[in-house]
Amino acid sequence: MPPHAAWDARLSSNLIHYLPVVTTLVAAAFFRVLWRHWRRNPSARYVMWWMIGVGLYGMGTLTEALTTIFGWNEPVFRTWYIAGALLGAGPLAQGTVYLLLPKRIADRLAVALVTYVAIASAFVIATPLLHDLVEPNRLSGQVMAWQWVRLFSPLVNLYAVVFLIGGAIWSAWRYWRRGGAGSRVKGNLLIAVGAILPGIGGSFARAGVIEVLYVTELIGLLLIWAGYRVIAADREASIHQTQRAVTAYRSETT
Repeated sequence: MPPHAAWDARLSSNLIHYLPVVTTLVAAAFFRVLWRHWRRNPSARYVMWWMIGVGLYGMGTLTEALTTIFGWNEPVFRTWYIAGALLGAGPLAQGTVYLLLPKRIADRLAVALVTYVAIASAFVIATPLLHDLVEPNRLSGQVMAWQWVRLFSPLVNLYAVVFLIGGAIWSAWRYWRRGGAGSRVKGNLLIAVGAILPGIGGSFARAGVIEVLYVTELIGLLLIWAGYRVIAADREASIHQTQRAVTAYRSETT
């Protein structure tokens, strides 16, 4: 490879490593939008959980950004694994749970999710680290001595697949069948695709290719935000009783 080509390749890789900085800023802006949405009606649990989910998403990408800029750090690594690998899209999925299921069931699932993540997080904090496997500017779960701790994350990821991705696809199908709600069909499909992408990136990250995760995290979050905006701007009645109740509440108080 010619010297200039090798330099270009290193530059491209370094630029990709800075993508989490952009993703963190996007997450902060999206969090603010959801905060304002939730404050209009604090009883909207689904918005609260989406807000928490985006906040944790941003915390995960912030740890990636800090690692790129300042280098590997043990507390930052453990925070990254909890916020990213363990929680991932779980809180976002919990928001959809509150949208789709009766509150009593959603409350129980929320307690189960928080308990499960708390137990897994305790093991992440306790596991010894293999410092000889640490890479100066990249994060990887391979540095954990207790590799079995990584088996906690697939269940949370499955939870996200079923409720966040599955819920968005199911909603899109319901709106499509009803007709006259093209924006909501489009918005839900954008959310579904946006939620799928970080999962794909996570698979590459587990194989040691963290750069794919950085790209899919940014694109995925942008698609989820775009889907949220499309749905929020639509004036058609929601198929979800919880959303209809929130809309009625806002109408009565404005």
